[in-house]
Amino acid sequence: MNQINSPSFRKKFIKHFHSWGFQGFKYLIYTLLAINVYLFFQEEWLASKVIFAAGLSLDNVVEAFSSTIDTTAWLILLLLFELETCVIDDEKLVGATKWTLHGIRAFCYIFILYSLYGYISKLGLLSQFTPIQITDLCSVAKEFKFMETLNVYNVITSETCRTLATTGTDFFVHDGYKVLTDTNSYSNVKALGWVDVINGTAWVLVVLMLEVDVHTQLGNISSKFWEKYNKFIKITVYSVLLLAAVYWGVTGNFLEFWDAFLWILAFVLIEMNMFEWQAEVAERNATNKVQVTNKNNAS
Repeated sequence: MNQINSPSFRKKFIKHFHSWGFQGFKYLIYTLLAINVYLFFQEEWLASKVIFAAGLSLDNVVEAFSSTIDTTAWLILLLLFELETCVIDDEKLVGATKWTLHGIRAFCYIFILYSLYGYISKLGLLSQFTPIQITDLCSVAKEFKFMETLNVYNVITSETCRTLATTGTDFFVHDGYKVLTDTNSYSNVKALGWVDVINGTAWVLVVLMLEVDVHTQLGNISSKFWEKYNKFIKITVYSVLLLAAVYWGVTGNFLEFWDAFLWILAFVLIEMNMFEWQAEVAERNATNKVQVTNKNNAS
């Protein structure tokens, strides 16, 4: 069998094409994303002590740690795509190996969708805040904590209550969680909550697009619509992700900005694997066509 027709040619092509420097850069990105999992857990753990002071139940774990669970599931999913597109030879992606990878991938999708539900739940939490007039903030300082973001809640001290009171007397309060915030912070947090939901939805679309690309390339499905409009759809979705990252950067949410930037970069690397695969398959098909033509002419 000609080497170009070997089932493992695509993986060998990618391995030889990538330099050690490129591989090192790619795995550096994956490592940084793994570190972000810990950073998100640390941030949400502190926030959960305020929002769920009475204790966490199984029902609200996802709501409390939506970013941590979401990032972990995406990291596992990213590594699975890396295994399938670059590491494991095609002839080994059968039987138990194939179904194990697909099973883990499906499990990750469940958590990704559940985490999106967690972002939506946090947005719903914000709708439960009610406006209130507080003339003496220091008098209620011991009862409430001040919400800066969805994951940052500060103790109101005798010093900070005076500073907060100077920003105005309009506040929003959630009696159930004993949390309050001022008008500006409430507007900013609501905007960030919506960005989380939009960003999470866009990432679900990214993985759906990647699945369609993989199955189209394998010949499992065929879509004239996708062939015609996939570039436009991808540009639109990735533009939404880029705008979300820029918004986080502008509003000073560095961890969210840094995480979004790394994820966009990581999936660009996976897209590069896909481009190389498509180019190799196109070259293989062209070679086969020439061989068949030559054989027919010879006969």
